[in-house]
Amino acid sequence: MPARHEIAAEYGVAEGVAREAIRQLAQEGHVISRTGAGVFVRERRTVRRLTRSWHRERRSGSPFRTDMLEQQGRRGGWEYESATEQASSEVRARLALDEPQEGMPDVMHTRYVFTADDEPWMLSDSYEPLSLTKGTIVALPEDGPLAGMGVTHRMAEIGVIVDDWVEDVGARAALPEEARRLRIAPGSIVLTIDRTYLADGRPVEVCDIVVPAETTKLGYSGPVGEA
Repeated sequence: MPARHEIAAEYGVAEGVAREAIRQLAQEGHVISRTGAGVFVRERRTVRRLTRSWHRERRSGSPFRTDMLEQQGRRGGWEYESATEQASSEVRARLALDEPQEGMPDVMHTRYVFTADDEPWMLSDSYEPLSLTKGTIVALPEDGPLAGMGVTHRMAEIGVIVDDWVEDVGARAALPEEARRLRIAPGSIVLTIDRTYLADGRPVEVCDIVVPAETTKLGYSGPVGEA
């Protein structure tokens, strides 16, 4: 964009007015200021729809990859890393775990970066209780014969039928590490989704999802009960 004094001269206003106009454009996300370089018009980012359905199918493949392809015509993919660890007090409460044993891991923690057309879009931290999965073919979510399949399908393979799920949605400023991994500006607003999958009332997986608010629409759907 032109310098502040150039904008003021062109439109016949004080530099303070030009400064306020630029500030408003930046606040609305239309421009970005770079120290020592100037103010630049931001590229319009693609808005993606994240589907949350009351009817969750036990798909034999990746629900994320299928949703991205079928609904948006985009290539969905992900990077991940899994490790056993001792659950934090918050995760422990959400999974209804017993008191921890000193030095003993009790959850499988998998960190994901989901991509759309090879661009990072969504972060996810998944926790599954080792008391449920240890020694089974689904202990490692992204390895083995069921690698990459959804939680409901994987759990069904070990006789655990997921029959309910709960999500809490919120919004906050992105943490520095989240902004770096998502390639968004520090302090950008993100949507947070805290999910719990249950089987007969027992939590079998909890997951913390983070997506940029600027480029994400949450889409909810579900059946309507009988009158």
